[in-house]
Amino acid sequence: MRQRTLLRRKQTGLEAVGAVPGPAAGESPAGRFARRLRQFVRECWRDRMSYVFLAPFLLAFLCFILIPVLMAALLSVTTFNGFEFPRFIGVSNFITLLTQDIVFMKNTIPNTFKFALIVGPGGYILSFIFAWLIHQLPKSIRDYFTLALYAPSMAGGVALSVIWIATFSGDRVGYLNNILIRWGIIESPQVWLQDPKYLMTIMIVVTLWTSMGVGFLAMLGGLQTVNTELYEAGRIDGIKNRLQEVYYITVPSMKPQMLFSAVMSIVGTLKAGSISTQLTGLPISPAYSGHLITNHIDDYAFLRYEWGYASAVSVVLLLISYFIMRFCYRLFAVKEGE
Repeated sequence: MRQRTLLRRKQTGLEAVGAVPGPAAGESPAGRFARRLRQFVRECWRDRMSYVFLAPFLLAFLCFILIPVLMAALLSVTTFNGFEFPRFIGVSNFITLLTQDIVFMKNTIPNTFKFALIVGPGGYILSFIFAWLIHQLPKSIRDYFTLALYAPSMAGGVALSVIWIATFSGDRVGYLNNILIRWGIIESPQVWLQDPKYLMTIMIVVTLWTSMGVGFLAMLGGLQTVNTELYEAGRIDGIKNRLQEVYYITVPSMKPQMLFSAVMSIVGTLKAGSISTQLTGLPISPAYSGHLITNHIDDYAFLRYEWGYASAVSVVLLLISYFIMRFCYRLFAVKEGE
């Protein structure tokens, strides 16, 4: 009698909170699937207005992200020149990429990792440092400094074509050559953008200059959400300087913004292949000195029309991005109790 009463109470509690009881004894997999499908349809119909508002984003995500990624994955196992019907060749593109593509292994991969290891963490650290410094300023002038640092990322290609190309121009009119000749450091103009020794360094400097983008704004916004009472409590607990405040209070309190900025930094760094083309005016940089993975994709897709092979390189880039972002999620994940 007591067990029957407890069972009735449990069933009443489940009905009250709207919970779904477990599968009935002896229920077939097809029946379980049909029951879950009916439940899913009922929940969708109940929240139909929410899905109506989400529809524009879902359609854009489907058309411009999900479908292109699936098409690239399918084309990566084919040979396709854009005119004939794709022909399935299995994993031959990936084997060729790792064993026979000398440019990819000798130039593209080293250049990409060198560029990413300097620009990615460098731009990320600079974004945090400048955001923290601006946060210390009075509110009356804070917006002006924010705009001054964020403006280069908005200018983008215009700034590259007007400012940096003029700065590194290979004649005496170029700003850098003009200054160095006047100071007696060099005797004749240096062709900076066409010299493989300097191109990668110039690319890194220019990219760092334009790295104060959305991630920088996210960090600045995150700094403004940190509870100031935590700093007072930290001083009572023994924190002695500003560096300890940043390490023990500021960074743990803005982990979501740090994660968002890290993801944006990764995406921006790995897709930054157009900078060499914008600086040199050439689809392929001299001696492949500024050749990144995205340049390799453009080379095979739009110059050689080997779209199957270009799709394989795109899949490799996607996998590299995924594993790096998973590392960032583990690094900045909010742990239980925080």
